[in-house]
Amino acid sequence: MVDYSLQRRALLAEVHAGRTGTMEVCDASPYLLRAAKFHGTATEVPCPVCRKEPLTHVSWVYGDELKHAAGSARAPEELVKMANLFDEFSVYVVEVCRTCSWNHLVQSYVLGKRGLEKPRRRTAAE
Repeated sequence: MVDYSLQRRALLAEVHAGRTGTMEVCDASPYLLRAAKFHGTATEVPCPVCRKEPLTHVSWVYGDELKHAAGSARAPEELVKMANLFDEFSVYVVEVCRTCSWNHLVQSYVLGKRGLEKPRRRTAAE
């Protein structure tokens, strides 16, 4: 798992110091905002920019094996099902504010059946 909290903290420090404008960081696409509405998970963390509403986490999935599902937003319960169906795929979690359009990559990780298989013991002949 990769955590992007240090990068987030540095960007927010730039915004609060006035070196980076809010228009530069509050640029969520309409597709991301819709995904937050329909596939997102509400958090209790207030938006660090506008402080008007809690952030929503949206999980995006990518992987060759996913075919047409690659690049789509998925709810947490869908991720569990997908982890049991596919060998390996990447998940990118983005936080988004549906009020001011702040968005930032929070974490990324890999899911799938590949890591669940128990390694079998090899014989001396192998």
